[in-house]
Amino acid sequence: MNSPFHPGTLDSLPFDNRFVNDLPGDPVRENRRRQVTEACYSRVYPQKVSSPDLLAFSPEVAEIIGISSETCKTSRFTNLFSGNKLIPGMDPYAMCYGGHQFGSWAGQLGDGRAINLGEIVNNRDEHWTLQLKGAGSTPYSRSADGLAVLRSSVREFLCSEAMHHLGIPTTRALSLVTTGEQVVRDMFYDGNPKEEPGAVVCRVSPSFIRFGNFEILTARGETDLLQQLIDFTIRSDFPHLGKPSTATYLQWFNEICRTTAEMIIHWMRVGFVHGVMNTDNMSILGLTIDYGPYGWLENFDPGWTPNTTDSHGKRYCFKNQPHIGQWNLLQLANSIYPVINDAVPLKESLALYNDIFQNGWNEMMAKKLGFTGFKPESDNNLISELTTILPLVETDMTIFFRNLAELDIHSEPQNREDLPAPLTESYYRPEQLTEEYKNRIGRWIESYKQRSRQEKLSREERHRKMNRINPKYVLRNYMAQLAIDEAEKGNGAVIDELLELVRHPYDEQPENKKYAARRPDWARNRPGCSMLSCSS
Repeated sequence: MNSPFHPGTLDSLPFDNRFVNDLPGDPVRENRRRQVTEACYSRVYPQKVSSPDLLAFSPEVAEIIGISSETCKTSRFTNLFSGNKLIPGMDPYAMCYGGHQFGSWAGQLGDGRAINLGEIVNNRDEHWTLQLKGAGSTPYSRSADGLAVLRSSVREFLCSEAMHHLGIPTTRALSLVTTGEQVVRDMFYDGNPKEEPGAVVCRVSPSFIRFGNFEILTARGETDLLQQLIDFTIRSDFPHLGKPSTATYLQWFNEICRTTAEMIIHWMRVGFVHGVMNTDNMSILGLTIDYGPYGWLENFDPGWTPNTTDSHGKRYCFKNQPHIGQWNLLQLANSIYPVINDAVPLKESLALYNDIFQNGWNEMMAKKLGFTGFKPESDNNLISELTTILPLVETDMTIFFRNLAELDIHSEPQNREDLPAPLTESYYRPEQLTEEYKNRIGRWIESYKQRSRQEKLSREERHRKMNRINPKYVLRNYMAQLAIDEAEKGNGAVIDELLELVRHPYDEQPENKKYAARRPDWARNRPGCSMLSCSS
């Protein structure tokens, strides 16, 4: 039975804190770096800061957890979500988990700079965990300070909300608070550390459990605790599967395979590259989590990664994300095997991931092209040829697919020297458009128009369908950098502007058309606009 809920105030938030109430915790209360065994979490308090200042908040997320916008503008809210204060019912903790980083087992990782304030149940009976990122050290911080800088915090705050409004499963962001303190970071790990303004983001999610939460228990042989965590996760986040049992465990793993595949299909749909798909950055709920060196595919280069750490190996580049999703699921399968003791159904689930992804990819690409459904006899070649053509010259993915809806599919074949005007807006380097390229894409356009006419849609209906799946606006890195530049001067206006922009990514928004253009040339090689690191 939930406690009475009166939305609007902080004191009315109804906490249930089921994770710490139902699972064993670290008996040591001292906040020092150490290996934590036979526990799922450690209780720890956020680090107090000197001069917290609210830079931005999301009214939508505030409404979800049951507080008003007026409450968000109070000093008490700022102190709470900077980590300076707690309210009754909060029971802060950091999670213990491990993970594979860039393909290698890294051992214990854990919430090194994330502290869960508590878990609430809102007036729709939804469970939400409130988590501060950058609120100080925990037993899992290793050699780090547990803090976060403003630049990475702005990016996380904006991207969490941008992804949600693109229709992509994601954690959310409630608030962005500057701390008034300086944090030393070596942005590109090149021996040039400098002081940067610190900040704290409040992330919000139904659960922050990751693949790594299970991996660490198996790696340590803590099988009883592993089963306890699996049972808790099913009861709490997958109650529709029924009472925990071996059959339920397999249904659970099947569902994780499905939601992970669906999430990555969405990433590929909008050209999103996560940048750090380590197993400790994979949500058990199929949510996009941990926004570090992410980016959007501007030039359609399947081998592009935004992460400087991955610039040579390209393990986590755009085209590899589907494969890495399955590889990560394999590590999860290995970690839950001790409670199942049968590899065959786990392998079947991993094969199911392949089927779900391939079928989902085909349907998604067909819809991006304006088709009602995927027709293999024509669409296999059409999609394959397009994804081969697009990387041949520097082509903006978002603009190309959005402007494809403007193509007149009933027009007579054009002279191949003259590409359709809507598509020319997507090219960064017009001088790359050779005669050979124009002939090839011209042939594709004619095949595409022929296939599109089979749909028998009016121009308006086709336009609407395509514009519902192909966004006009994505949070390009240079846009986030503009917001960071102003935020570092104490000005949050660009953050607010972009937050409103990304709330309507499929709308025309003529007043914001500057953000629908190609990436400006000044941003081509600027740090923060092209490549980023894990430093934050």
